[in-house]
Amino acid sequence: MSKMADEKVMGAPASGGGGEDAGELSPAEARVRPLETLLRAAPLGLCVAAMAVMLRDTQTNEYGTVSYSDLGGFKYLVYANGLCAAYSLVSAFYTAVPRPATLSRSWIVFLLDQVFTYLILAAGAASAELLYLAYNGDKEVTWSEACGVFGGFCRQAKTSVAITFGSVLCYIVLSLISSYRLFSAYDAPVPSHGNKGVEIAAFPR
Repeated sequence: MSKMADEKVMGAPASGGGGEDAGELSPAEARVRPLETLLRAAPLGLCVAAMAVMLRDTQTNEYGTVSYSDLGGFKYLVYANGLCAAYSLVSAFYTAVPRPATLSRSWIVFLLDQVFTYLILAAGAASAELLYLAYNGDKEVTWSEACGVFGGFCRQAKTSVAITFGSVLCYIVLSLISSYRLFSAYDAPVPSHGNKGVEIAAFPR
């Protein structure tokens, strides 16, 4: 009898489940949801601002004309900010609607948060590298610095990149939240008692 009781305890999911048949939202989730909605909406403004600043980044002087569209890294920054702004809008609406968190929904949100975090991070990193070369040049390939000639262009690009990294921080926090929500849906395995006991792994709620 004791062995059967141990097996039932080890195989049972934790209380307050988040599975496919989850019921009402827990009080903790109800309190956190408005804060998460605001955090998901924050990158929308940042991404739109970074995209708008970069789209207007053009300078013409006696040395010629330079525009963001002349550089692949800056064009990638515009596209990435546009995609992330759209995702922020959709995910903020999704979070704002009260619904029980299920395992499949948690997986979808987790994966999308990871994808868009790496997308905007890669765009910011690529643009930051371009700015470094524009300010310092590269002596090994005889590239001279360009910001001494196109200072206004570089300053505007730097503003856009800085705003982009602000949205990167928001997405990192969102990734941590969705990771916690997903992986807290699993129970830790309970150690087996006795050499002949049957150990049953815990299943996701």
